[in-house]
Amino acid sequence: MSRFTVVIDANIFYPAPLRDLMLRLMATGLFRGRWTEKIHEEWTRNLLIDRPDLADRIPKTVEKINSSFLDCLVNGYEHFIPCIHLPDLDDRHVVAAAIKAGAEVIVTSNLKDFPPQMLEPYGIEAIHPDDFFVDVFDLHPAKVLEAVAKMRRGLVKPPMDQDEFLGCLRRQGLPQTAATLEKYKPAI
Repeated sequence: MSRFTVVIDANIFYPAPLRDLMLRLMATGLFRGRWTEKIHEEWTRNLLIDRPDLADRIPKTVEKINSSFLDCLVNGYEHFIPCIHLPDLDDRHVVAAAIKAGAEVIVTSNLKDFPPQMLEPYGIEAIHPDDFFVDVFDLHPAKVLEAVAKMRRGLVKPPMDQDEFLGCLRRQGLPQTAATLEKYKPAI
């Protein structure tokens, strides 16, 4: 397993296609993903607002995620929070978790909430999931293609052909990822 560690922000866990892609790539061992119970609380709270019908399934999903990855939860980060300065004080826990976990990267769709100059003292960079996935692909294309193919084949409600799957990635805000994978469409 790679020692390259990333903290995964709540907006990557929700929506499901983005979460699935992140976790499948994480399962390849190319990087180590970490998160906190507070991050889970954030994405599950937002999901429940949009989909109250999933109230019974969400705790099982969280349990499955946590049990699928050894030592994925970051604990004992809270004492870092008061000394972290960000535009949105509610995001300080993510940086605190990254510090505690020794993460080099925070994968988030909300880059504006994690300005580079405020993360630099901690040796942490915030990166958009589209850029992150393309970077991982550039380093390990075969493993990424295998993970993506498994993900697409696992979609049964509804099933998606390659074009529908790439369209789904684009709707998730992953145009670079979709464009990169488009070149390898038969493999996915």
